[in-house]
Amino acid sequence: MIDDRITAERIDELLRFLPLFDLSGRAYVKAWAGGGETPDGAITMPFPEYYDDVLEFFWLAGQPWWSDFQYDPREAYTMLGDDQFIGTCSLSDIKTMLTYCVRGERFSDGLWASVLESGRVVAILRRLAVLRETLE
Repeated sequence: MIDDRITAERIDELLRFLPLFDLSGRAYVKAWAGGGETPDGAITMPFPEYYDDVLEFFWLAGQPWWSDFQYDPREAYTMLGDDQFIGTCSLSDIKTMLTYCVRGERFSDGLWASVLESGRVVAILRRLAVLRETLE
């Protein structure tokens, strides 16, 4: 059985990305690959090649203890778009928003870049830092 408790150590794993992502003008995508027509005539869509720290963050954010297996993507999208909500949300709400972000890349190439560039991930991490203080 997986220990799915959110611990201070698990929060700290994510918080170490805050200074890496909280940089003005930071690039999260190395390059956009694909896109166009292959020699055999198949048309491909472009997809992002993310920097290693971005891949590591979303891999960690996709672990079972950060996953909301009952989340509603529409509700999570609304939560993620509300700065006031993020500033006061609960640990459970953070799980919901992280689940949306992690899973969203499967359906929309570049979503990770979008939520990073928009500052949404940084806002979540800042709120997580505040909640982390309550665990001590």
